[in-house]
Order: sequence, then C-alpha cells, then structure tokens
Amino acid sequence: MLSHDSLMNMYYTNFSLMQHHKYSLTELEEMIPFERQIYVHLLLKYLEEEKERLESKK
Repeated sequence: MLSHDSLMNMYYTNFSLMQHHKYSLTELEEMIPFERQIYVHLLLKYLEEEKERLESKK
C-alpha cells in the first residue's frame, strides 16, 4: 500500500469497493498500488458526476 494511506483507510476503502461496487478482495489485493489509486480516483469522479446529474434533474 501507499505510505500515505492508513491501514484503517485501506480496510474501509476495500470494504466499500467490495460492498457497493462489487470488487472482490482478490482483485483489490492483486492491484498495483498506483492502479488501485487510479481506480478509486475514477470511481470518486464518477460518483461526483452522477450526484451532479441527479441534482440537476431536480
């Protein structure tokens, strides 16, 4: 893992990715650290865009 990522944050992020976005623990553990960081960043960007889209529909 990346040194700036706390152990608790790693578990919390893994749990969220597994429960809400259907990643498996094996997939997450086999990712290269920067690869995992990229996927998390892309997911956050997608969720922000989706939230904006839903808010604009109101």
